[in-house]
Amino acid sequence: MDEVNAVLAQSIVTVGDSALTVGALLRAVIILLGAALLAWAVRRLSRRMQHRIGEERASAVYIGAQAARYIIFFSGLSIAVSALGVDLSALSLFAGALGVGVGLGLQDVVRNFVCGIILLFDRSIEVGDFIELDMETRGTVCAIGPRATTVITNDDVDILVPNADLLNGRLKNWTRNRTPRRIHIDFRVAYGSDKELVRKAALEAAQSLPATLPDHGARRTQVWLTDFGDFGLEFALIVWPTLEAVKRPGSLSAAYRWALDDALRRHGIEIPLPQRDLHLRGAFGRQGEEGARLWRDGPERESKVE
Repeated sequence: MDEVNAVLAQSIVTVGDSALTVGALLRAVIILLGAALLAWAVRRLSRRMQHRIGEERASAVYIGAQAARYIIFFSGLSIAVSALGVDLSALSLFAGALGVGVGLGLQDVVRNFVCGIILLFDRSIEVGDFIELDMETRGTVCAIGPRATTVITNDDVDILVPNADLLNGRLKNWTRNRTPRRIHIDFRVAYGSDKELVRKAALEAAQSLPATLPDHGARRTQVWLTDFGDFGLEFALIVWPTLEAVKRPGSLSAAYRWALDDALRRHGIEIPLPQRDLHLRGAFGRQGEEGARLWRDGPERESKVE
């Protein structure tokens, strides 16, 4: 026992008037491991709770768990440093150098960490929200970490977005506050089509999909005539889909267009193809009807006739 105590009391390094011993180092390591284990347990428990409770309360559980993990980590680090028995006043020079390092090389890390804390408590973005930064970066928020937020796309691709970019940049949050969103599905029919029949067919297409929410107050499925296009009448089907459907915009748009095509065909409404009129003034050095005949029949046939 005396030998063990002697080993634990053996000095490793001296900082100022304080000596770092083997025993102090072991205590600090045990404290850090305990803090890490406790933080892992909090994270594991929060995930289980999020699966058992509703989506709205799951966000609050996630925020509380993240805050608890940060407190555990910094508290464990502080206690571990104190357990080393090092005189913190002797580390003033080191702390100054560390501050310069943070100001120069770690400013992005510190900024992203602070922005992550703001995102957690600001709740403008929450775990489970479907966000869109651009057409190539959109997906569901699955974690808000100390450095970056993890967004998983509908193709199951994880995208790490720095927290500062989310806080300071411009983005769309399609499911914020868990309220429905309206989408527009554009389509075209031929000129001369019965507009009321087009409305009926489009409403039938929308009602045939389970993603369409029932009409309620101002949230109604509508059909708008939006423009007189070059090739036909331009319409827009206005629908209020479910939140789960909004999270998959590609498949949602494809489903509505599929249903629209079926409904328009069922009612005999023509979907026009782009057309162009070609006015030929001359060909192969000939004008008018003679040039058109050469364009249609080819110069080789004319040479045979001659």
